[in-house]
Amino acid sequence: MIEIPESATIGKQASETLKGKRIAHVIESNSPHRFTFYNGDPAEYSNRLVGRTVLGAQGYGAFVDIFMDADTHLLIGDGTNMRYYTSAEKAPKKYQLMIVFEDDSFLAFTVSMYGSIYAFKGEFDNPYYQGSIHKLCPLDERFDKTYFISLIGNLKKDISAKALLATEQRIPGLGNGVCQDILFNARISPKRKISTLSEEDIDRLFNTVKSTLEEMTRRGGRDTEKDLYGALGNYRTILSKNTYHDPCPVCGERIQKEAYLGGSIYYCPHCQPSAAN
Repeated sequence: MIEIPESATIGKQASETLKGKRIAHVIESNSPHRFTFYNGDPAEYSNRLVGRTVLGAQGYGAFVDIFMDADTHLLIGDGTNMRYYTSAEKAPKKYQLMIVFEDDSFLAFTVSMYGSIYAFKGEFDNPYYQGSIHKLCPLDERFDKTYFISLIGNLKKDISAKALLATEQRIPGLGNGVCQDILFNARISPKRKISTLSEEDIDRLFNTVKSTLEEMTRRGGRDTEKDLYGALGNYRTILSKNTYHDPCPVCGERIQKEAYLGGSIYYCPHCQPSAAN
């Protein structure tokens, strides 16, 4: 899934690789997927995109925005895999959209569970996209401790640490995936109530939000996710589907996996107690 490290990585790769390329063809899905969301009828994407030249790309939260001349955009959201192929490579057997450039290189977009592929001109009135553009990202130096504390101060009820970080789009692009290592590094259980956090806990949590996401991004995303070229990221996840069968790397205790708040959580009950010590 696309989260902050992946959107930043793929956005940079797309800008470097696609800039100056002109779209020659748009090919509709050869494998309809009921949970692929488009902006209007995808049959109209050809009229919107053919002839457009890529000016650059940028990641915002859980989105990657490819922007073109004539104020045209192609935007992918969390759950959509965008892969670049050279003219010598074969296309995947199934895809939900394909963009072919004049040099015969192409982008193939595939969706497994759910995902979005939007083509539009000008502004796009999508609340998640707008939130990703306008809210501060932890990779931004303006995302400081004062801003982080304001997120906590605006809460109307006592919630868990996972809920604080990964729900309600408080921090766009910080989802259940990256949340695991952030909370492990902060030594805070995903289920621990925010009201039990001390000033020291909050300070540590803020610092690990910044440092963990910066490290994930510096290494080109997580080893559970693929980049624009189909390669896994170089950040080795501490807690993920790849590692939860392993013992805790700090204390050796068994890692716990549970369903919580709409997704799986992984944590060490010894290093991440659910209550204040």
